[in-house]
Amino acid sequence: MENINYTPNDILQKEFRQKMRGYDPNDVDSFLDDIIKDYESFSKQVQSLEDENERLRIRVDELNKQVTVGGQSTMTRSNSSQPMSSATNMDILKRLSNLERRVFGSQLDGGNNDSHRL
Repeated sequence: MENINYTPNDILQKEFRQKMRGYDPNDVDSFLDDIIKDYESFSKQVQSLEDENERLRIRVDELNKQVTVGGQSTMTRSNSSQPMSSATNMDILKRLSNLERRVFGSQLDGGNNDSHRL
């Protein structure tokens, strides 16, 4: 909006010099009235867009702060959760090993028992 030369009021109050062979003042005034209406409409639209732009910038800043805070808390959680994860993995491996011993051990014992029975 820095390159604006005239306000709607400037256009409305502009006086043109009249010459013998000039434009019809009524046509010029009518045309300038239409320009003023467009100019006011554009000014309102620009202001609305600037307001929306500012609102969106604030929202982006808020979301960036949340991501930054969330990223830091995720890093903190991941650092503290790795020992828990390895402990959980160790626990799962122990359970799996015990389960295999029970399932396959009984089959082997059953197979051994069957061979002893024969």
